[in-house]
Amino acid sequence: MTLLVISCSLNPESKSRLLAREAERVLLAAGHAVKFLDLRDLPLPLCDGDAAYGHPHVATAAALIKNSAGILLATPIYNYDASAAAKNLVELTGGAWEDKVVAFACASGGASSYMSIMALASSLMLDFRCTIVPRFVYSTTRDFGAGGVTSPDVASRTAELAETLARFATALK
Repeated sequence: MTLLVISCSLNPESKSRLLAREAERVLLAAGHAVKFLDLRDLPLPLCDGDAAYGHPHVATAAALIKNSAGILLATPIYNYDASAAAKNLVELTGGAWEDKVVAFACASGGASSYMSIMALASSLMLDFRCTIVPRFVYSTTRDFGAGGVTSPDVASRTAELAETLARFATALK
């Protein structure tokens, strides 16, 4: 069983990428097979409802998603929503998400938009029958320092999220 951690930020100073790496570390330490997809390393075209689906990077991303039992999606929150890169990934790879277990780790500039991931969660649940882990990590810039997660609470919640993803994926396999 492979678990996939996806970093959906295109920012080189991404805080959500730090959450993704922390989740990956926890999963690897627990002995899980983990793949890591960083959207900075696999540039995707904008979904145009047409030719973009044929792009080779879309096929790569779709295969990683399809072959995973569970997915942890780490995304920044911009404008009270998941990043456009995260939503674009879902739009381009649609059917690959069917019946997946999905967990969310979010990084935002402030505390006000903590419920903003629910639109993407609902879409995955309703459109692709994903099982959404009923907890998520929401963090703000104050939870990070020199190259990592510095908040013990966020580190603990990220570990709990990663472990819950693995447990759900195993149970539903």
